[in-house]
Amino acid sequence: MAGPGDERAITHRRGQDGLRASYADREQVIELLKAAFVQDRLTKDELGMRVGRALAARTGAELVALTVDIPAGAGPVRPPMPARRRPLAKAAAWSGGCLAIAGAAVWAAFSRESLAGPMLLLALYAVLAALVISGFGVATSRKQRRFRPDQSRRALTIQL
Repeated sequence: MAGPGDERAITHRRGQDGLRASYADREQVIELLKAAFVQDRLTKDELGMRVGRALAARTGAELVALTVDIPAGAGPVRPPMPARRRPLAKAAAWSGGCLAIAGAAVWAAFSRESLAGPMLLLALYAVLAALVISGFGVATSRKQRRFRPDQSRRALTIQL
């Protein structure tokens, strides 16, 4: 008996009814095949062959035939995604604020000559702070892209 979240049973039921396979059904089977490849249940050649057959499948029965030998628990297991940080956007916002302070300090330096020295020094510090903040934002963004915990290295090498 199929439960409310058992998509594989739904595909199997569609295959028995002889209904045409939808794009979502094909994508679901392809995800299952990719997960089986990552778990070393399929070779790269088998994956390529089965994905090609899944894309060409017309009925649900043809899709079910591609996944019959894969255990039901082999489906794609995706951990919940952590809240995504946006280090470049945050760095850009803070750097923009520093540059706005620098601009205001330069304007104040030229409008009041008595404050020219301290205001230009403030502008210099604000520009340096903007550069440091943007550098840290770029470094953090690169680090996040290099080490994504939700993808295995082998899954990244799949090219369809």
